[in-house]
Amino acid sequence: MPDRIDVVQKQNRPDDENSWQYKLYVVIFQANTRAGKIFDTILSLLILTNIALILSESINTVASKYGTYFKLFDKFFLVIFSFEYLLRLACVKVKKKFITSTFGLLDLIAILPSFFEFLFPQSHMLMIIRSFRLLRIFRIFGMVKFLEESRELVFALIRSFRKIFIFLFFVLILAFLLGSLMYLVEYHHNESFSSIPQSIYWSIVTLTTVGYGDITPVSTLGKILASFIMILGYSIIAVPTGIIGGSIIREMKKPKNNLYCVNCNVSGHSDDAVYCRRCGDKLQINNTMNEDPE
Repeated sequence: MPDRIDVVQKQNRPDDENSWQYKLYVVIFQANTRAGKIFDTILSLLILTNIALILSESINTVASKYGTYFKLFDKFFLVIFSFEYLLRLACVKVKKKFITSTFGLLDLIAILPSFFEFLFPQSHMLMIIRSFRLLRIFRIFGMVKFLEESRELVFALIRSFRKIFIFLFFVLILAFLLGSLMYLVEYHHNESFSSIPQSIYWSIVTLTTVGYGDITPVSTLGKILASFIMILGYSIIAVPTGIIGGSIIREMKKPKNNLYCVNCNVSGHSDDAVYCRRCGDKLQINNTMNEDPE
């Protein structure tokens, strides 16, 4: 779940302001300082450079010509990002809190593929995961609202999961049914529909409106059924859009404040509320909800 980023990071900052850990924390984690912006900008440029190299390495002609340089750069970035992760661990007050935070997990996942490559060479391209670390760029330029909105999107997807799962299960059953029906209609006339699994593959491609064109019906009845499935596919597309869209709207309408009542412990008040909607007591701000995992 995306961390809350609407408050200054204080919860995991070292207490001693004269210690080297505190000064390092300010540079690494505080993007609202000059040193912090410079650090995050350099880090983002390194990540972009690394991604560009990974993309270039996937091109056979480029990889065969500059393979040696790519390996050297891979080792360089492995050392740089591993050292950066260790620095982050060294300067936080509660290391477990950082490791289990969203950005802490992203930082760890970003360097793991480089170590896995020694055991599984084919996992090299998984280093493209480092692109997720570019989410920090929103902090550099003060666009923290974008990350808060991504948090709302994730909550909406989680709350819609069961409805989407049921919908996909229904679509899967429908694909099996329509594929089997198309097999009965076409297998005497069309070698492309040679089996039920092959026909189910066709029905999935048609229902999702992809339409590769590698398998097509030839009989009149088959074409009529195919036309029905194509139209059905367009109507099905709107269902998950409505489910997720409705969930996002409900999430956006929720109050974005930390107001709560000390007397009756009721929260979820409107942003401009001053008194509790239930008992009438004056509202307080719950600061514990703004803890930063890093």
